[in-house]
Amino acid sequence: MASFETLLDFEKLLSNYTGAPYVVLTDSCTHAMELCIRFKKSGYVTCNSNTYISVPMMLYKTGTMFAWDNTPWEYEYQLGNSGIWDSARAFDKGMYRAGQLQCLSFGHSKRLEIGHGGAILLDNLSVYTALSRMAYDGRDLSISPWQNQKTFKIGYHYNMRLEDALRGMQMLENGELNDKQSQLVNYPDCSKLNIDC
Repeated sequence: MASFETLLDFEKLLSNYTGAPYVVLTDSCTHAMELCIRFKKSGYVTCNSNTYISVPMMLYKTGTMFAWDNTPWEYEYQLGNSGIWDSARAFDKGMYRAGQLQCLSFGHSKRLEIGHGGAILLDNLSVYTALSRMAYDGRDLSISPWQNQKTFKIGYHYNMRLEDALRGMQMLENGELNDKQSQLVNYPDCSKLNIDC
């Protein structure tokens, strides 16, 4: 049966697989990127125009100014020089880049296809603590029950479901990964789409 410990176990498993010292679990890659944008207070980035539509929508939603970038990419790309990566199509052993925030997706058609969920790969303990609290409604997960916590910073309900963490652990331990070549998809040019804000 899944419990809070399941989340920590899945974080450790992903850490060992990707080489990232810390992993924050989220409910999606887009929300993982949003947490990173909010944490870094990124006021301006560039965004690859050939991406999934949720990325520019997230930038609009957070009030982040951005310019389009049409540099070709495979598997992952960086939002400008922000250190924030959209790694939704990437999932490889030892993939972590030191000093970066790499955001993963476990959604449909991804390499680790749980069907739902995401994660942030990182190497800074204080940033891990801050992003974890943001993903869990501002909660300090070492305080239980949560009602005993008296001070909160703003948080978001972007946490991974226990059942998704359990499924992800089982799949990763069993080597149930989709082929890397299946991740080479052609996204439309979002800069040419009409997004009504």
